[in-house]
Amino acid sequence: MTGSVRGDIHIANDVLADLAGYAAMECYGIVGMASPSLRDGVAQALSRDKLRKGVTIANEDDAVRVDLYVIIEHGTNLTEVAHSLANRVEYTLTTHADVKVASVEVHVQGVKIRKQ
Repeated sequence: MTGSVRGDIHIANDVLADLAGYAAMECYGIVGMASPSLRDGVAQALSRDKLRKGVTIANEDDAVRVDLYVIIEHGTNLTEVAHSLANRVEYTLTTHADVKVASVEVHVQGVKIRKQ
């Protein structure tokens, strides 16, 4: 099919959260996604099938605001990992879902040693 189709496409925020979660897990220095709320001051890593719970998507005008709650690998440069993560998520959402990204905020919920 090479022709264009007229109309609007609406992508659910859960789908955008899944895309952002999977993009985050592919980034160097990310050990896992975490829940936005800390229990007893400790971040719990989410399983691979619950990555969207570590991502919050909010609509702003014609763009989206993304909040990522992550656990970063011990020994990595937090600033560089967070910057790389924000860029990758913005690129993924822009390229694969064709949405405008207003901002990507990275919230480091914990630092852990990656298990081999």
